Amino acid sequence: MTSARILSTNVASPPLARKGRRSTGIVKLPHESIEVFAPGPDYGDGSGVVGDLVGNRKHHGGAQKAVYAYAREELDHWGRELGKEFPDGWFGENLTTTGIDLERVLINQRLRIGSALLEVSIPRSPCRTFADHLGVRGWVKRFTTHGRCGVYLRVVEPGTVRPGDPIELIGRPDHEVDMKIAFAAAMGDDDACELVVRAGCLPPMYHQRHVERLAARPVSSDH
Repeated sequence: MTSARILSTNVASPPLARKGRRSTGIVKLPHESIEVFAPGPDYGDGSGVVGDLVGNRKHHGGAQKAVYAYAREELDHWGRELGKEFPDGWFGENLTTTGIDLERVLINQRLRIGSALLEVSIPRSPCRTFADHLGVRGWVKRFTTHGRCGVYLRVVEPGTVRPGDPIELIGRPDHEVDMKIAFAAAMGDDDACELVVRAGCLPPMYHQRHVERLAARPVSSDH
């Protein structure tokens, strides 16, 4: 994993505003470094990146969504698929990575990056703002089917992250649920949901959502 590193550190500045809609921080521009910290626990508590904008504070920000990472390899994949070039930060990521398969990293895996210690938290759920930003018909379904959502990170130890910083995996969680499985569960896959619930690896609110969804499934009449 020695080739895993940060390619770009990105901050939503200036914010992107669309006529008749709230400002959004989905477009992030490269900065020479970012400072990360642990925000409050709730969505309304903002980003874990100093100076970063969270437009929709009802569903974004807070400790579990403090920092968002997305792979340069995936930006290039979508560039080929859509016939466009996507610069670092275009998918709303604070950290553009290279050399690491983010979706195969386990939930709660700790990562030492620069002077910060981060921890893989929850999947990204593609939203209308993301779809509007890409301007691709059926984008949410297409993104979901591809199965690679990047990773949200919580901040265990604050610090500075710079382009070129290596990504070091620290320790190993005691389960086998990676971000690909967690994303599938979040987007409605019951088999993945069962794996996530059995592992008990998500924060309580997200865990309970999966428990309730499984409990609400219709009972089969087959005997």
